[in-house]
Amino acid sequence: MSLSRLLVTLLNRLQPSAETVMLVSAIAVGVISGTGVTLFRKLILFAQEIYWHEFAIVFSAKFHWAIVLIPMLGAVVVSLLRFKLDQLEVGSSNRDLGQSYSQIPLKTVAAALSLGAGASLGPEGPSVELGSNIGALLGQTMQFSSERIRLLIGAGGAAGLAAGFNAPIAGVFFALEVLLRDSYRTNKSSPNSDVSVVVIASVISALVSQISLGESPAFSLPVYEVRSYWELPLYLGLGVLASVVALLFTRSIKQAKRFFAGEWAIAAFMQKVSMPIKLLIGGFCVGIIALTFPEAIGIGYETVESILQDTPFTIPLLTILLVIKLLLTAISSASGFVGGIFAPSIFLGAVLGSLYGQAIAYFLPASIPIAASPAYALVGMAAVLAGTVRAPLTSVLLLFEMTRDYRIVLPLMAAVGLCAWVLDQSDTSKADRMIMQWSNLPADIEVLEKIKIAEVMTLNPASVKYSMPLLQAAQFITSGYHHSALVFDDINHLQGILTTQDLKRSLSAPMGERSIEDMTVENICTREVLYTFADESLAEALKRMATRDLRQMPVVDRHQPKRVIGMVDRLAITTAYNTALTKRAIAARITATKSVSPVPAVAVITTNGSGNSNSNISSNIANDRENDQNNNLDSNLDSLNNLNSPLSNTLDSNSSNNLNRESDIHSSEAISS
Repeated sequence: MSLSRLLVTLLNRLQPSAETVMLVSAIAVGVISGTGVTLFRKLILFAQEIYWHEFAIVFSAKFHWAIVLIPMLGAVVVSLLRFKLDQLEVGSSNRDLGQSYSQIPLKTVAAALSLGAGASLGPEGPSVELGSNIGALLGQTMQFSSERIRLLIGAGGAAGLAAGFNAPIAGVFFALEVLLRDSYRTNKSSPNSDVSVVVIASVISALVSQISLGESPAFSLPVYEVRSYWELPLYLGLGVLASVVALLFTRSIKQAKRFFAGEWAIAAFMQKVSMPIKLLIGGFCVGIIALTFPEAIGIGYETVESILQDTPFTIPLLTILLVIKLLLTAISSASGFVGGIFAPSIFLGAVLGSLYGQAIAYFLPASIPIAASPAYALVGMAAVLAGTVRAPLTSVLLLFEMTRDYRIVLPLMAAVGLCAWVLDQSDTSKADRMIMQWSNLPADIEVLEKIKIAEVMTLNPASVKYSMPLLQAAQFITSGYHHSALVFDDINHLQGILTTQDLKRSLSAPMGERSIEDMTVENICTREVLYTFADESLAEALKRMATRDLRQMPVVDRHQPKRVIGMVDRLAITTAYNTALTKRAIAARITATKSVSPVPAVAVITTNGSGNSNSNISSNIANDRENDQNNNLDSNLDSLNNLNSPLSNTLDSNSSNNLNRESDIHSSEAISS
């Protein structure tokens, strides 16, 4: 990574603006990603030449079935690389924002050897991951903030996809639609600058790829046309079928991973199977399919090209290829081969579309004009891809750029939109999963929705004046072990936030025209600050913090956003979450104890008196026993509370204090309004 260090030294000497730094970084990400993806694609071709030409000639000369050994040989080589990757992952300290320097080339080589050996996966996923990790490492080398590093990760992903498919526009939309997603929608401070970074990286990477691999599109199409716009309902039907295939595809991958992990009841023994053996099992399955249906192994672009060129494929053969490709991709991915699911999704979509087009041509009367099966194959490619990666805009633009054919755009958008809508309606927990993914908490969002910010926030956050000398502010933050400090003006209005990243970047910069002793907090603090309100839930605050990977966030007056009334951090949210779960578990245990406690039998005491006397005595004894049971239950509850006395005292004191605090906050907000 000497290029990154050279870039750091050059930028430190020139001391450009932040926008210029991000522009240069985007160019660097595009160049490095484009070069890396180009080498990756050439390595795949080299591996295919070795496996399926050199080795295949040697093996098939003795026995025809010996071709099965080729994917198994590839599995052995990949297992060695995976073993080295697992060792590096254990010692890696950069899991959140990227991989170590040595992990990136090793994983790229493992993906190339997997695809070269015939694993039913695609090169685009590793290309996107390669670009994203390049962006992450460059951002870490430049000592950027986590928000800027995340932007470079998106730019690198766009560059990887643009170089892999020769589709720069689709690369940009993929980054904004998938990689940056809510981060781009929430950050309103500089959206145009963010898009510029992604666009530049994507364009530069695609340009590097075109210089090395050529400018032709991924697929070439024959001349065809949409015969009538009355066909649109037929394309909508294809969109519905594509959603079913995409759902089966993603679930088959999930179930295959559960099988190889030993989570199936009938396959519990897989837990004890080592990773090389699992890879050999996957390689054996690929080899068996290579003997009977070689069209289904590997990336599969040759088969897709044949389908789009209207090469005759019978309906039974297309049906078999659809099922085999779906299962083989799940086995390849779950067994340990390295690759992506873009190419298999495109393969499945092309086969489904061609099958659908031939089927409706067979059943509909010849008097009804419909397009040829390649038109439906193209639409099916985009629809299944959109349903698999949940990126409809990326899929439409990607297929348009890969084919460069405008005639099919309208039915393409209709089928993709319907497929995405159907799958979106079947997934109601995507927002909750996004929150929990960034917060590292279990998926129980209802707990966080019931807790207000006022219950967990601190009332006296660390703060500095914007006119304070920078060195003095640095001493204040480091002496108190703060992650950041709020920046106020002379009338205590919020002006920004000063983080340890800001200080580290400023203190590590070389001496320029203005010395560090003359700088103030105002010169380096972050102006755009995300904030929350005291009456919001922890779920809402955590979602906002996740968009920029923030550790803490100021709480402001809803009527006066410049007036800070507290601070909330992730540690307090995590503590409140775990505490709420503990209290709920205690309550459930107490309820269960009350419901299952048996009522002991009561002896009937007879006297010389009447039966009423006997019943009264029995009733009194039953009441006494019941009272004893309740007393014992209360005693057990007291013992449980004593065992958790620190937790209980903290909960009770915090609850009463926070109720008073919330009342004071609402009172102050009412007065200010």
